[in-house]
Amino acid sequence: MYHHITQEEGSGLTISAAKFEEQLQYLSKKGYTSYHLKELLILKKLPAKKNVVITFDDGFESQREFALPLLKKYGFKATFFIPLKYLGTNDSWHTKEIPIMTSETLKTLDLSTVELAHHSYAHRKYDALTIPEVAEDVRLSFETLDKNDMSFGPFMAYPYGKFPKLAASNLQFKNQLRDAGFAYGLRIGNRVNTFPFKDPFEIQRIDVKGEFSLRKFKRKVRFGKFF
Repeated sequence: MYHHITQEEGSGLTISAAKFEEQLQYLSKKGYTSYHLKELLILKKLPAKKNVVITFDDGFESQREFALPLLKKYGFKATFFIPLKYLGTNDSWHTKEIPIMTSETLKTLDLSTVELAHHSYAHRKYDALTIPEVAEDVRLSFETLDKNDMSFGPFMAYPYGKFPKLAASNLQFKNQLRDAGFAYGLRIGNRVNTFPFKDPFEIQRIDVKGEFSLRKFKRKVRFGKFF
């Protein structure tokens, strides 16, 4: 799980293009196969031994500028999760400075490399919303796609990785997403998934931070948080 990429050294949610390339080089050397989530919908088992889904949250312009050329260079695919309220603006929930791609820019991306999917409408924590508020957020996402003549895959990366966890509200939340047509929901969790997914609405992701050494990246890809 990646976010912002820059030419300089980064930390937290910001990683340098040089480190990202180093990580792609490692995945390529070790024979990892990347997938779009839509490909997983039609697979009963994975044909390769080493598999990865590379994801980017927030739709930053830096992903188009720095990540996309490197993904193409090493032959990897990625899923970009977009918070639709903020198309063409910036990350007002965080730094308020990082530009987010416009709908027109998103339409120019090479869909053989980049798959587009949902990162909510307003980038609010789903565990802080009622089920009707989640439904309204989803409705606004679909409305925005229609207005901009766009189509996203039926996949949702939860903002901040947050979602209702109490049994009753968790079930309502997942049913609401399923009824809206979603097939997968992605959290954080930092654990390696098995496939087919045990719970398609709690797919766990490994967050990659800018300060990680290559050694730490290697261990997290192999073992998740258990190392």
